[in-house]
Amino acid sequence: MNKQDLSERDICTKFITPAIARAGWDIQTQVFEEVSFTAGRIIVHGRLHTRGQQRRADYVLSYHPNQPIAVIEAKDNTHSLGDGMQQALAYSDALDAPFVFSSNGDGFLFHDRTGLGGPTETTLALDQFPSPETLWQRYCQHKGLSAEAQPTVAQPYYDDGSGRTPRYYQMVAINRTVEAVAKGQNRILLVMATGTGKTFTAFQIIWRLWKARQKRRILFLADRNILVDQTKNNDFKPFGQAMTKVSNRTVDKSYEIYLSLYQAVTGSDDEQNIYKQFSPDFFDLIVIDECHRGSAAEDSAWRAILDYFSSATHVGLTATPKETKTVSNTDYFGEPVYTYSLKQGIEDGFLAPYKVVRVDLDRDLQGWRPSRGQIDKHGELIEDRIYNQKDFDRNLILERRTEVVAAKVTEFLSRTDPYQKTIVFCENIDHAERMRQALVNLNPDCVRENRKYVMRITGDELEGKAELDNFINPEERYPVIATTSKLMTTGVDAQTCKLIVLDQRIQSMTEFKQIIGRGTRINDDYDKHWFTILDFKKATELFADPAFDGDPVQVYEPKGDDPIVPGDEELLPGGETSSPGEPGVGEMGGTYNGDSSDGDRPKRSRYVVHDVEVSVLAERVQYLGPDGKLITESLKDYTRKQVKAQYASLSDFLRRWNAADRKQAIIAELAENGIFWDDLIKDLGKTLGDEPDPFDVICHIVYDQPPLSRKARAEQVRRTGYFDTYEGPSRQVLDALLSKYADAGLDAIEDVTILRLDPFSRLGSPLELLNAFGGKPGYTRAVQDLEAALYGQTA
Repeated sequence: MNKQDLSERDICTKFITPAIARAGWDIQTQVFEEVSFTAGRIIVHGRLHTRGQQRRADYVLSYHPNQPIAVIEAKDNTHSLGDGMQQALAYSDALDAPFVFSSNGDGFLFHDRTGLGGPTETTLALDQFPSPETLWQRYCQHKGLSAEAQPTVAQPYYDDGSGRTPRYYQMVAINRTVEAVAKGQNRILLVMATGTGKTFTAFQIIWRLWKARQKRRILFLADRNILVDQTKNNDFKPFGQAMTKVSNRTVDKSYEIYLSLYQAVTGSDDEQNIYKQFSPDFFDLIVIDECHRGSAAEDSAWRAILDYFSSATHVGLTATPKETKTVSNTDYFGEPVYTYSLKQGIEDGFLAPYKVVRVDLDRDLQGWRPSRGQIDKHGELIEDRIYNQKDFDRNLILERRTEVVAAKVTEFLSRTDPYQKTIVFCENIDHAERMRQALVNLNPDCVRENRKYVMRITGDELEGKAELDNFINPEERYPVIATTSKLMTTGVDAQTCKLIVLDQRIQSMTEFKQIIGRGTRINDDYDKHWFTILDFKKATELFADPAFDGDPVQVYEPKGDDPIVPGDEELLPGGETSSPGEPGVGEMGGTYNGDSSDGDRPKRSRYVVHDVEVSVLAERVQYLGPDGKLITESLKDYTRKQVKAQYASLSDFLRRWNAADRKQAIIAELAENGIFWDDLIKDLGKTLGDEPDPFDVICHIVYDQPPLSRKARAEQVRRTGYFDTYEGPSRQVLDALLSKYADAGLDAIEDVTILRLDPFSRLGSPLELLNAFGGKPGYTRAVQDLEAALYGQTA
């Protein structure tokens, strides 16, 4: 046996796996092969999407379940021993595994990231692979885990029997937190982007610490009732009878797991602060959800609770850590033990990417000044000054502006899908109500079909709040459009929300990220793979802020009467307050303190102006490509740019195409770079009257060559007398292959299993047909010759 003739998989099976097993690793429970740990980035263009390549490790070794400590990258024997090392190191970064190996079947190159084993990289023979105990003890030494801490770290995850395991980043977050607690760290911060499963992560942390009896009484704090209820009924359900929700301002000290709305245990005086009915050392662990909002401020009610239970371990969870002059998460919790960003979630394919449609209104950009003595709709004299974007819908209402925004939202929905879940973020409750009315009037048919097509969901109104669960339930069609201001900025798991409308001035990066997070969840069952942000208040300029960590897939700015929807996306016919720290109108209406620097100016009502025209000046759109860069071109322009980045000239492309043993590999490679073959083939097929080959798509769109359909290419080969050099079964096979190519394309003829199918099965068995070419190598050469004949006419 010549080792260099073996495939990478053969090298794994015959050399690497046996070496691991001989070292004492349990192949069934500790060794995992071909581990795909990302989902593959979602690449969006128009209404289409595809997924990029998943990241896949050849081997992941775990001493305990869900605790990876080593990664092995395998190569075939034509590679050197260390050729896979850099790839393996990248995987170890993601998986938090300190021991890294590369192998070609001759031995192992071992990279020890702990610095505890002598040289960083050493060469090992196949029989020198380290045992599980050796690596585990070094891992514990590296992590600073004492013998007393190790049983806690070894405590298994909760397993519901369904085979569900945490995603790789959740594993890292859980393991790092449990290890930190086991080592005695009492203030811990986890930063995980919205939609990445913070609550499930928190559950596994609590479960393992609780089961290990490291922590016996645990409090989970949140500031939204819906968050507490969702947590209790979903992720935390396995705690069963050991769990209770603090309600009705009563305390029962017989439970071990407590879930509470912080407002339920605090008040304005000691009598209402029912948390003081617990002794200060009652809880061992407190987990604070969305800790950027309350506990980060030193004078907040949350901080009072945490200070009272200061002897407990405090774990803060947030998607958006807060760092300002007066509020700091890291001052309290310390640096995060783990961060998983929005950008990384999109890159891994666990979060939905997004497009941005920016709409600039003339009054927003140019401002508006009343004429001398002008009165508003209610007869009040309007103060003479220039009003701009930060005034609108706060202390000055331009009714036509609301109508224009509602019209653009309606236009977008009508051109895409009128029933896609939509959240419209407004300045305040009054604005949300006016927006609801405008949308109702612009969508009479939908509202007639169901009055809940548009609902205002705000903290002051029970009818709307009662519909929140229906809005976030994928199986409930109504409400479709929710107008809100702050109630839905956080903690709302809107899995199928496809449109987020920003008609709210947002200057807080924390709030901006939370709002964007309403759309980042993916739901394959309901075809939710990306979403659109429709921005009327320049909020998306925060994308340029270095503190933002996730780029848009598209930013679109139509001009004037241009359609609100990008051309390649349109379907054919067939309780809340103003932003913290900003002056504004409260939830219940109220007054506005003005924008003047004159502190003595009396409070006054908002002006309402109904006869000022408002129009759209510009709209624009951009996509985020597979490399994270913005795409602004049409699909054809984008294809041309992507292909030319790899093949600068037609001769470069032809050289690569002709040299490839499997043309399908090139097609797949280009698909991973965002080339949408189906759409391009369909588009060019309309011109040709028949489906073209991907080869012709590239040659025509990128290099301006005249295209041929697959049938035309097949007929061209038949006219050349290509088959004259073959006779009998081999000629029949090639003739049938050419017909298959004309009908189904390259993929069919490059797969040898086609010989099992009709009409080949009528010509003989697969072995007989291969023997007609002198064996499989001869058959492979004949197929390659056929492909050369198919594409040989291109200049």
